Amino acid sequence: MSRTIIIAGVTAAVMLATPAFAGINGRQAHQQHRIMQGVHSGELTRREAGRLERQQYHVARSEARMRASGNGLSPTERVRLRHEQNRADINIYDKKHNNRVR
Repeated sequence: MSRTIIIAGVTAAVMLATPAFAGINGRQAHQQHRIMQGVHSGELTRREAGRLERQQYHVARSEARMRASGNGLSPTERVRLRHEQNRADINIYDKKHNNRVR
C-alpha cells in the first residue's frame, strides 16, 4: 500500500516538473535553462545565445502586458503565448543543432 503511494507521488512530481505540465513560467524557465546549457556546451555561439535571450525577453514582456489587463490571461492570450513559446522552442532547437561551434 505505502509503496503504491510513493510510486504515485514520484510519478506526479516528475509530471509536474516536465515543461508540458509546468505552465507558462515553467516552460520559460526550461527554455532559459536550455539556452544556458547550449552556451556551456558550446552548441550556441554568443550571437545565437543573445538572439535567443532577446526572444525570451520578448515572450516575457508579452506575458507581462497581457497580465497587466488585471484579469489574468484569457484563453486567446494563452494561445498566443503558447505560439510564441513554440516558436522560441523551435529556434532554440535549430540554433543548438546547426553545427556552429563557439
